[in-house]
Amino acid sequence: MLSLDSPRWRELRHAYGSAADIPPLLRALESLPSPEGQEKPWFTLWSALAHQGDVYSASFAAVPHVIRALSTAPTRAHFSFFQFPAWIEICRHKKQVPIPPDLNKPYFAALAHLPSLVAGAGPKEWDEHFLACPYLQSQQRRASPPLLRPPRSSHPS
Repeated sequence: MLSLDSPRWRELRHAYGSAADIPPLLRALESLPSPEGQEKPWFTLWSALAHQGDVYSASFAAVPHVIRALSTAPTRAHFSFFQFPAWIEICRHKKQVPIPPDLNKPYFAALAHLPSLVAGAGPKEWDEHFLACPYLQSQQRRASPPLLRPPRSSHPS
């Protein structure tokens, strides 16, 4: 996993340019914030890293950090922690976006943890947004998921 202090973040790209601004947003996820009523970190992460279905080199570096934060307490985490990584992978697969070689292994290793985290969140109340999480996760590797879109309330695009 790419360190949040790595100078590599300046080289990585997101929808608006350099990803140097992403590490502080990922650090903010450690407290498992809800996106309800606040723009940062979730709205900003969705907008920069999964902008209108496009994903970027920084998207792949961010996913392991999101999943690491989620793994600290999957029953307390907002559904965005589950949907964001799955949506990045769906968009990557759909648009055949290449993953930088240095990010490939940590990205896929992190994604491999999603099924167990969804299962670990079993005691959580499964509302319509959270119910989409296992579906998104199960579809992340399918060739063409035309009907998959996270709920509008979870991201800006």
